[in-house]
Amino acid sequence: MTKFRPCIDLHDGRVKQIVGSSLSDNGAGLKTNFETDRSPAWFAELYKKDGIKGGHVIMLGKGNVEAAKAALAAYPGGLQVGGGITADNAQEYLDAGASHVIVTSWIFPDGKLDRERLERLSKTVGKEHLVLDLSCKRVSDPDEAKPRWKIAINRWQTLIDIEITAETLTDLSSYCDEFLIHAADVEGKQQGMDDELIMFLAEHSPIPCTYAGGAKSLADLKHCKQISNGLIDLTIGSALDLFGGKGVKYDDCVKFNKA
Repeated sequence: MTKFRPCIDLHDGRVKQIVGSSLSDNGAGLKTNFETDRSPAWFAELYKKDGIKGGHVIMLGKGNVEAAKAALAAYPGGLQVGGGITADNAQEYLDAGASHVIVTSWIFPDGKLDRERLERLSKTVGKEHLVLDLSCKRVSDPDEAKPRWKIAINRWQTLIDIEITAETLTDLSSYCDEFLIHAADVEGKQQGMDDELIMFLAEHSPIPCTYAGGAKSLADLKHCKQISNGLIDLTIGSALDLFGGKGVKYDDCVKFNKA
């Protein structure tokens, strides 16, 4: 059944909410919706207190390792972590308390799927501890009969020539426990979700999947449940009152999960 999944997005060691499409290597043009002096551990402890599992800690760029590990230590086994994860450092995050590691760009060097890397990573941490982030951008024209999305790597700045298809999801599901998929076009904008992507994932993902991007109200959480037949979980970030948003009360999301 559809659940609300929380997040802790880290940039320069601080909890922030950022417009996903504004991320770049040099930091130019970065658009920040929210930042706080509250520690990552404060948010982790809140999620622990309310029994909200499966949230993700995302390290956006360098300088976030210490902050991420502090959050993981505050809620052992309750959070997933991503951002700069490789087969060489993944185990240290599991040892720090993560339930899963989330990986994107490392398995797509030069924009190609490196199956050897993927297999090594999956064997190193165990399939049950791996989440593949297949965040994507829409590439179809408005007049196309069916929407199409391509995977976006390197903080969603680089589109690669691999589409989100039923075949892609089936293939990659054999290596991981879950998918995390941000609709990068709408991430952080609070202008509505990509309903077609949610429905596509509900129909074709053979494993649990969390969608993120554009949710702006509690009604969106209920809508996600409806259009996905309860199969897709939803992350709400910028719209949440925890992060300065006015569209969704965190307490209402907790009640939704418990109901």
